[in-house]
This record gives sequence, structure tokens and C-alpha cells, in this order.
Amino acid sequence: MHSEAALRVAARLGLRPARANLDEFAAALLALAQANRNVLAVTSDSRGSGKLGPFGQALPCQIVEVGIAEQNLVGIAAGLASAGKTVFAVSPACFLTARAFEQVKNDVAYSGNPVVLVGISAGVSYGALGATHHSLHDFAALRAVNNLVIAAPADNFEAREAVRAAAAARRPVYLRFGKAPLYDLPGADGFAFGRARLLRAGRDAAFIATGETVIHALLAAAHLRETAGIDCRVLSLPTIKPLDAAAVLAAARECRAVLTVEEHMVHGGLGEACAALIAQSGAAPRFHIAGIPDEHIVNGSQADIFRHYGLTMEGLSATMLELLGRN
Repeated sequence: MHSEAALRVAARLGLRPARANLDEFAAALLALAQANRNVLAVTSDSRGSGKLGPFGQALPCQIVEVGIAEQNLVGIAAGLASAGKTVFAVSPACFLTARAFEQVKNDVAYSGNPVVLVGISAGVSYGALGATHHSLHDFAALRAVNNLVIAAPADNFEAREAVRAAAAARRPVYLRFGKAPLYDLPGADGFAFGRARLLRAGRDAAFIATGETVIHALLAAAHLRETAGIDCRVLSLPTIKPLDAAAVLAAARECRAVLTVEEHMVHGGLGEACAALIAQSGAAPRFHIAGIPDEHIVNGSQADIFRHYGLTMEGLSATMLELLGRN
């Protein structure tokens, strides 16, 4: 996933490799369910891909398999939640947020049923399976739905805390997880939906990122400091909705440039949410959205796609230099 140069920067920062967020999700959910028999998992033929095999073996009466039927998945999860259960509905993000969108909108959000919708293998995690399996629309679609928290954890700490927060929230939540092994990031000083996490201080420019792109933004910030003397702030936004407006606006007012980074189309996601907030505030930094452009996406692994679209340490560093007029 990372170049040799990026791995060297990560080593100099003392960053430690960790497991995939999906593994952390499965472990955290199992612990919650073992402590509370009202915690249930509902899956759409995704027990294996959702890392829920151990959950099913340990707690066979707390898992419901509906088969490849995402609309039924959400409807059943909503019914169980309405009866007082704490329900995690687990399905590939591309199908959960497209095929079952009407059920998410009506049965969960409109009806106020506190289902935790878990979109697995999100973004371009499915790699060479291609555009039909990529989930590059989910932020855009779900941001338009009232009464729904949208979260994309960046490391195992954020993943674990997001699962716990979602179970306790008693309101509809969408959790987005990819498949890649990640790094433990600095600054694990508490978690709450709607709160940004400051990973690196700086006032020359700011990276605002979410999910599996955060590590690339952090490495780019370190690389720019080493090679160009540019001090970049790095914010992890594990919650797309609600945004941490105070943290985003502080970055816009205190830094000369803001670069948002996401594993999503450039339309309708983190970048446009930040752009709208900043524009309406009157702040006017140089601003750019790094993500997947409005085109037929190239085919390949997640690493291939990230490199092609500049969502790596090298690509983001170059984009920031251009934004600052230093190219």
C-alpha cells in the first residue's frame, strides 16, 4: 500500500502497523454482545467478509443471516431495533447504501430505529472487482438523509471507539470500514461522534482527511516538513456527519491552504461538506478536494487506485505544493 519512501517516513514518526479496522470492529462487537444478549448482528451472506465467524460460533443465537438480500437485511434490523435490540446490520457498503437506500431512509432514519449500519469493504477495498463493487457514493447518498450519523474510522482506536459509541447512541448510525491493515495514529485522547482528532499541529496548511486516507495525509505532512519546511496541520475527521465545524473552521482561518482527502468521489463527500461550511463562514483559504474524480474509475488494487489518483504521500505532497504555489 505504501511506497518505500512512505514506509521510511512512517518509521521515523514511530508509527506502528496495526490490523484492519474490520478486525477491530468484529472484536469490539463480540465483546459488546458477550456482555449484553440484546446486542445482535444481522448479515447478508457477509459473515465471513465481515469477520463475524467467531461471533457466530460464540453466540449463535445473536446472529441473523438473511442471505443476499440487503433490503430485507435493513428491514429486519429496523424491526429488531424497534423491539429494543441493539442491532448491527453488516453488509458490503456498495450494496448496503445503494440497493437498500430506501430502507435506510425510511425504515431506519425516518422511523428513528437505532440500527447501526455497517458498510464493509468500503471505498475501493474490493480492488479489481471493479466499479460495481466500489462504494464511492455512500457519503453523498447518506449525507442527504436526516437523522443519520456517518462515521469512517481511520485506525483501530477510532474503529473500536466508534463501535462502542454507536451501540450506546440509540440512534441511526452508519459505520464505514475498509479491508486494509492500518497504522496506529497519534493523539488517541478520547472519541465522540462529531469531534475531530488533531494528529499534527501546523499553521502553513491543513490536511483534513477521513478513513483509510488519513495515514497518507499524515505521511504527506511529515514529508512536506522534511523536504520543504512546510508545517501542516492534520485533522482526522472520523465523523462526516456531524462535522466538527469548530476544528474545520479553525483550520480554514489559521492556515493558508486546506486540502481534504477521502476515498470517495469528489462530489458529495467530506470535501464538499467542508467547502460548504468554509464558504458560508466567510473564510477564504486556498482549497482543494482530493478524492476520486467524476470518471470511470481505473481498475486495480486499492494501492493501484490510490497511486493513480494521487491519494498517497507523494501525490498529496505534490497537490499541497501546487495549492501553495510551491510546485
